[in-house]
Amino acid sequence: MIGIGADGWDGLSQAARRALAAARVILGSRRQLDLLPEPGAPAEPGAPAEPGAPAEPGAAAVVVGRRIPWPSPLLPALPGLLAEHGILPVDVGARADPAPSASPAGTAGLPGGAARSPSEVSVLASGDPMFYGIGTTLVRLLGADRVRVLPHPSSVSLACARLGWAREEVDVVSAVGRPLERVRAVLADRRRLLVLSADRDTPGALADLLVDAGYPGSELTVLDRLGAADEARQWATAADWARARAGWREAGVAGVPASDPGLRPPSDLNVVAVEPRADHPSGHRARTPGLPEEVFEHDGQITKREIRALTLARLAPAPGELLWDVGSGSGSVAIEWMRSHESCRAIAVEVRADRADRIRRNAAALGVASLRVVVGRAPGALAGLPVPDAVFIGGGVTGQGVLDACWAALRGRGRLVVNAVTLEAEAVLAAWYARRGGDLVRIAVSRAGAVGGFTGWRPAMPVTQWTVWPAEHAAGRGES
Repeated sequence: MIGIGADGWDGLSQAARRALAAARVILGSRRQLDLLPEPGAPAEPGAPAEPGAPAEPGAAAVVVGRRIPWPSPLLPALPGLLAEHGILPVDVGARADPAPSASPAGTAGLPGGAARSPSEVSVLASGDPMFYGIGTTLVRLLGADRVRVLPHPSSVSLACARLGWAREEVDVVSAVGRPLERVRAVLADRRRLLVLSADRDTPGALADLLVDAGYPGSELTVLDRLGAADEARQWATAADWARARAGWREAGVAGVPASDPGLRPPSDLNVVAVEPRADHPSGHRARTPGLPEEVFEHDGQITKREIRALTLARLAPAPGELLWDVGSGSGSVAIEWMRSHESCRAIAVEVRADRADRIRRNAAALGVASLRVVVGRAPGALAGLPVPDAVFIGGGVTGQGVLDACWAALRGRGRLVVNAVTLEAEAVLAAWYARRGGDLVRIAVSRAGAVGGFTGWRPAMPVTQWTVWPAEHAAGRGES
C-alpha cells in the first residue's frame, strides 16, 4: 500500500519505488497510475530491474507491472478485484480449504499477468493511505498483518506545513464521499479547519455553507495541487468565494466574469484552509447539549433545551456509540448525541413522514447529515436495526410492546432513558421502575415572562424521566 503525492515518482521513498518495481500488479486511480514512469522506462537506481527480483545497488528501477485502474463504484467491486489476483479477504481466507498444489496458495487458475503472491501487488493511494484513505478498507478486508503501508505525507501535513499551522490545533473534515455539511458540526469562531475537497466545486460549496451559517467573513485559503511543480494557493473571504462561484456558474465556463474578485476556479486536487469568523452570536453552535429550540425546524414536538441537556447527560454518549431515538419528533436528541463526537451514530425512529423529512433537514443543517431516519411505528419499526448502546424514548412509550422491545434490544447492556409528560405515560414508567429499578425523577422548568407590567415565572409542563442501566439491574437482582 503506497502513498503517492502530486509530486509523483519524485516524491516517493526508495522503499516505495522498490515495491512498485517489484510489483506484477499495480492498482490505483488513473491519475495516480499516470504519475508513474512509463512501463519499462528506467527511473532511479536502487530497485530491481525485473518484477519480483531482489534489489541490487545500481539497478535501474523499471516499473513494468500490469496497471489496473479502480472500477467505479469501487467498494462493491474491491473484494472480487483482489481475489482475481490471489488475495482473499480474511473471512473468505479463513474458510478456504486449500488443496495441495505446486503453485503458491491461491494462484491456481489465475489469469495471465496476475500476481502470484500478495507481496507482488501494490496499491496506490493519495498521501497517507490510513488517513481517510483506502488503506483502512484494505486492512479491514485483509487484516493488518497482510498489508504493508508505505505512507507519503498527507495533504493535511502538507497544508499545515505551508501555512505554519500546528496540526494538533486544527480540525479536519473530509468531503470525499462524505457530506460537506459535517463542517457545520465543527464550526467555531477562530478554530482553524481544513477541508479535504471532493473536487473543484468544494471550495465554492463550502463558502456558500459558511455564509449560510453566519460566517461570511471567514478566511479561505485554497491550496491547489499540494506538492506538485505547479502548486498554487488563493485567498479570499467566504463571501468573496461565494460570489465568485455564482459568477462562474452564471458564465457557464471556466472563465472568470469581470465581477469576480481575482479568483480562479481551482483544480479537482485541492484542500481548503478555513479561519472561521462568526459575524454574529447566532452563528455560535456549542457541541455541548442544549441548543436552543430555534435552531431546529419543528412543529412543537421537540424536547426542550433544558430537558434535552439533562436527557443527554443521562444517555451519556461516548465515541463510536449508537443511539436509538424512538419517537424522535424533530430529531433534536439524536442530533445532539451525534454532535457530541464525530464517531457517534444515531437512528431516529418516527411514525410521521413529514416529521421524518424535518429530522433529515435538521440533521443536515446542524452538521450530522449521516443520521439514519426510519419511518414507522415502534415496536415494529425497530426490527432488524443494529444493536444500540443507548435508547431514548421521547414519544410513544404507552404503545404496546415499545418498552419491552427497547429493553430487549439493549441485551442487558447500555442504558435506557424515557421521558413522559402525561399521566398515562407516567404510570407506565412507575410500573417499570417498580420492576427494574433505575432512577426516576421529575423535572420542572419555569421561564420568566411578563405578568402585566411585572415579571413572573411561567412553568412548563413537568417531565418525568426514568433512567436505567440494564447491567446494573441484572447485577442487583442476581440475573445473568
